[in-house]
Amino acid sequence: MISIYKTVEAELTSVDKIEEGCWISVTKPTSEELARLQEETKIDLDDLRAPLDDEERSRIEVEDGYNMILVDIPSLDEKDRYVTIPLGIYMTKDLIVTICLEESPVLKAFENKRVREFYTFKKTRFVFQILYRNATSYLRYLRIIDRKSDQIEEKLHVSQKNSELIELLELEKSLVYFTTSLRSNEVVLEKLLRTESIRKYPEDEDLLEDVIIENKQAIEMANIYSGILSGTMDAFASVISNNLNIVMKLLATVTIVLSIPTMIASFFGMNFDNIPLGHASYGFVTIIILTLLVSLLVALFFRKKNLF
Repeated sequence: MISIYKTVEAELTSVDKIEEGCWISVTKPTSEELARLQEETKIDLDDLRAPLDDEERSRIEVEDGYNMILVDIPSLDEKDRYVTIPLGIYMTKDLIVTICLEESPVLKAFENKRVREFYTFKKTRFVFQILYRNATSYLRYLRIIDRKSDQIEEKLHVSQKNSELIELLELEKSLVYFTTSLRSNEVVLEKLLRTESIRKYPEDEDLLEDVIIENKQAIEMANIYSGILSGTMDAFASVISNNLNIVMKLLATVTIVLSIPTMIASFFGMNFDNIPLGHASYGFVTIIILTLLVSLLVALFFRKKNLF
């Protein structure tokens, strides 16, 4: 889908055709839409397809007539897992083009007019505003991940099941994705700061420095949360393993105690004429009492050894 926006009298307006100073927002484009976009913007078709590859790395490329900035943005997949997807930003002489695999809150904030001092014709500032919004989105997702991990940890205190550990594993994988993408974005931002082909005004440089600071903060938060989550998983894995050992020890102790009546009953059940208490009228009661007494003594011994 292709949407075209332009700032008219300080107000973001949707327009029908590509004009100078407009912003072309492309989401999940078809081959026909990409061909049309290539024809009207003169951007190489391979560059336009780059953000549509999940494995595409973040980078900056300076081409004839345009600059391409590729960064990773946070997203939720169809299973509500936290992942990252590429976002392509293209700066030509007259316009800005953004391409993404799916609708993103990063760009939706601009489309819904929730960003102040946003003008489509101020191309450099617009790009830096997108990058700043992206960095703050990472911070927001990281806080959500931290809250979810706390909730799962509370569940694990009550019921230690595999499902909770699997949820923690998914969150840990998401943090790995975030950390990797944030580090790639950091390289892009540092290079963007040094790139002379993108003209930057003093206020734009200040904004870019703010983006770099926010991105570094997101990297630190991701590393901290990842370390905490990894330690939590190791701790609960040890607790579950210890609980299993306790249960196995209890079952082994109970098995030994219960085997005593079986052994005594087997001994007195042998078919011999001279077996002790074999012909006594009180033999059965005596054997029962003897069995209970020996079982009780063994149970008390195990209890003293903290095996119960």
